[in-house]
Amino acid sequence: MPLALITGASAGIGRSFAEALARRDYDLILVARTTERIERLARELADRHAVRAEAWTSDLSSDAGREEVAGRIAALPRLDLLVNNAGFATNGKLAKIPLDPQMEMLRLHMLAPMRLSTAALPRMIEHGAGGIINVSSIAGFLYGPGNVNYSATKAYLTSFSLGLDTEVRGAGIRVQALCPGFTHTEIHDDMPHVKQQIPSWLWMQADDVAEISLRQLAAGGAVICVPGTRNRILRRLLSLMPHALRRRMAVRRKKRERIAQTRNGRR
Repeated sequence: MPLALITGASAGIGRSFAEALARRDYDLILVARTTERIERLARELADRHAVRAEAWTSDLSSDAGREEVAGRIAALPRLDLLVNNAGFATNGKLAKIPLDPQMEMLRLHMLAPMRLSTAALPRMIEHGAGGIINVSSIAGFLYGPGNVNYSATKAYLTSFSLGLDTEVRGAGIRVQALCPGFTHTEIHDDMPHVKQQIPSWLWMQADDVAEISLRQLAAGGAVICVPGTRNRILRRLLSLMPHALRRRMAVRRKKRERIAQTRNGRR
């Protein structure tokens, strides 16, 4: 059976990837920070799909955690698919929010995918096959007040994927930057004002996002994968929009979010 490793696998898009790959008869290595949740998911998938599922507990935002997982990846005899999914979001203007979560997010979104990719690539190159999916975001094509680092890290991840593809495609390895739009995951549970501001028809289910990603990768599709027709149209419109207009729209959007957040706090 092929083997896939998924980071941030205990919830959201990561969990959806784990379930979709188990249905495709992949053995799994599931990486997350919470031991109980990831071990329970590994047992469930192994029992339900008759695959091998191993749980690794690690904090990939720490140097020690990244190096531990990278070392274990390098020691694997084979790895067919690496899904760099682990991530989280912060909210607030850079000068007013704590520094530590920002630093943690930069390490998790940028250093972890790069380091784990370097650990996985030698074995993939040796076998002349493999895939790497970096879960970026449509936010990487956006910018605005309140989430400058989140958007910047996702822009890095998309650019990193595009560049990496030019290096390894000739070796038989496929790279994808998955750039979903608004997706129902735990990231937004602590930001109800965001859900109030975004129309329901713009939201996607995590299972659908993972399925679209895997199908596009299997078909040898484009490096950038933007699930959903509406999201693809949005990305196209953003690419044509001048900076001054995008800045005004971002400021207005953030103002509406602040008003909604204030109203929620009064309830």
